Amino acid sequence: MEKFIIQGGVPLRGEITPAGNKNAALPLLAACLLTDEPVILRNVPQIRDVLDMRRLIESLGTKVEDLDANTWRLTSRTLESSGLDFDLCRRIRASILLAGPMTARTGGLRLPPPGGDVIGRRRLDTHIFALQALGAHVTYNRVFDFHSTGLQGAEMLLDEASVTATENAVMAAVTAKGRTVIHNAASEPHIQELCHFLNGLGAQVEEIGSNTLHINGVPHLHGGEFTIGPDYLEVISFVGAVAVTRGDARIRNAGVGYLRMVAQVFRRLGVQWDVEGDDILINSNQPLAIVHDLDGAIPEIKTNVWPAFPTDLISIAITVATQATGSILFHDWMYSGRMYFTDKLVGMGARIILCDPYRCLVQGPMQLYGEKLESPDIRAGMALVLAALAAEGQSTIRNISQIDRGYENVEEKLRLLGANIQRLKE
Repeated sequence: MEKFIIQGGVPLRGEITPAGNKNAALPLLAACLLTDEPVILRNVPQIRDVLDMRRLIESLGTKVEDLDANTWRLTSRTLESSGLDFDLCRRIRASILLAGPMTARTGGLRLPPPGGDVIGRRRLDTHIFALQALGAHVTYNRVFDFHSTGLQGAEMLLDEASVTATENAVMAAVTAKGRTVIHNAASEPHIQELCHFLNGLGAQVEEIGSNTLHINGVPHLHGGEFTIGPDYLEVISFVGAVAVTRGDARIRNAGVGYLRMVAQVFRRLGVQWDVEGDDILINSNQPLAIVHDLDGAIPEIKTNVWPAFPTDLISIAITVATQATGSILFHDWMYSGRMYFTDKLVGMGARIILCDPYRCLVQGPMQLYGEKLESPDIRAGMALVLAALAAEGQSTIRNISQIDRGYENVEEKLRLLGANIQRLKE
């Protein structure tokens, strides 16, 4: 067990470059199972979930070579599902992404229910319905059993715009016979990256970035190379950290093309940035004042499917709001456990009313004070890091392995910006 010791109240200044997008890396690693030729992935984030996914595909027979710290060459000549590590599958949510490519490539897979963050119920029904639409047979008796004698293209309507279910459906469909149309598909940046990656291997995915994907199945995929884009969740986490400490920073290669809605929401919190090329510049003269609705009503920030404000950033936004003047309501209808971390902010001095499991009202600004904390999940853990950076005094954050699942060398990047943060053994 490790922990962070953070001395707050230090304005962050300098420049950093974000890691590759975790939520793109995970499906890309799974997609490498679809071809028996070598694939080179660049800008792979060195984080726990990605390393666990690497171990999973290696247990299936994929050979992974490190060309440098963030570049891997993956070769999946022969695959055998009997070596799959069930305990490891239960640790990460992304293990469900093995179902689509393995059913397509080898005709089946036995897979336990996946793990992941405890933020409320996370249903798998959409994955099952999508693969069944393509002709897969799926049974469940404490373990999922996926089986197919050959997938066929189909027209399907996903019952929810699930990110990972869309990814599973796309990976299964690219080598299915015939044409597949996926209605109500999710369209997040990492799904777009997956589709472009597969097209680089010879797939034929059309209407990328829309909510209706058209896929013409091809007999096989070849090898290729791909560079994973920046993690926009990490980018905005650092934007928040700089804002709450009243600092100045440049975030290089920030992927600004995907940040328009996020920028609009953060302007409601009184946080603004400038853009130079693909860099973001945050200065210390932030208004940090809530922008009310036109009639003076308390505004609401509500998560929704892309391109709306993403659920993974709600914890960061709540922490920023504790340092902004005014009142604002946050509403995350997707996960019933996402808001529970706010009691830790209240313990640090924040003024927050938890209305129900999905909504909270924040009134700021309030001086936060150092506290002993524990990270409940990836995003809430990073939100607590922001709170500790803004707080007066020293904070201890335990269970930081949760944060490590989604952020690469976060304390080193924060120290580059001048933060007083240490990683210590318990």
